[in-house]
Amino acid sequence: MGRHADSTAERERATQRLEEKPHRGPRPPWVRLIVLLVLSVVADGVIGSIYSGVQSNAVALLVVGVLVGPLLTWLVLLGYTTMVRVLERRQAGEVGRSGAVAELGRGTLLGIGLFSITIAIIAVFGGYGIHGWGNLAAAIGAFGMTCAVAIVEEVMFRGVLFRIVEEKTGTWGAMAVSAVLFGALHLINSGATLYGAISIAIEGGLMLAAAYTLTRTLWLPIGLHLGWNFAEGGIFGTNVSGSSDHTLGLFESTVSGSPVLSGGSFGPEASIIALLVCGTMTVLFLRKARRAGRIRRRETSVAPA
Repeated sequence: MGRHADSTAERERATQRLEEKPHRGPRPPWVRLIVLLVLSVVADGVIGSIYSGVQSNAVALLVVGVLVGPLLTWLVLLGYTTMVRVLERRQAGEVGRSGAVAELGRGTLLGIGLFSITIAIIAVFGGYGIHGWGNLAAAIGAFGMTCAVAIVEEVMFRGVLFRIVEEKTGTWGAMAVSAVLFGALHLINSGATLYGAISIAIEGGLMLAAAYTLTRTLWLPIGLHLGWNFAEGGIFGTNVSGSSDHTLGLFESTVSGSPVLSGGSFGPEASIIALLVCGTMTVLFLRKARRAGRIRRRETSVAPA
């Protein structure tokens, strides 16, 4: 009886010591932001270089898209979930498996649909024309590489930048910061223009942030990003986000007329039509997010009494 009591008392003391031991919390926001952004920028640079290097060669694009694209996609997701676990002491629920396939598919179809509406309106006003079939193999390869591009950029701008900045500034501040930097990133593309970068910031940066705000997962914005970019280059054969490299897609096409209508050398994303289409979608996302109570307020500190 005495030994049992001693054993029980010892276990209780051990439990108390464990409870009193401070738990390691997440790293400070600025540490997490810098580390995760640096890794994301490196990944984006590698993927972008590979994609640019094979865009003008249908066979190379097919091989790289089918083999390298999925591998890079897996590595980006693995790296992100690992770093979130290390730096934030949590599981990365924003890329969780539950509902991922349905949300990704829904977003991809929506992205393709939104761009198809945009290019159709541009075509009605004479700003876009199809001259024949392009290359099916190149379109398939473009899909694989676009998957990797969409995932790394959504991880960078919505999974890292928007999410962490939102902790301090609230949803509206995070949307502004992430949209501006998202547009600025596209200034490095070979055919970039300031107007095009501003358009990307408004239509892409705000819409994708609104999609994340509504769902609080990355799958819908990843699907939107993937579907839009794939339709733009892989299907309709237009320049994507200011990239003036030759784009191989399912159709051979040209843009003409006023750059305000067609987007000019930057691509249809610099078109006023794209701004209107994506702006409408952004408003719809944000209205639903507000009704669902997913708009977060700016963090305020309470002054000591």
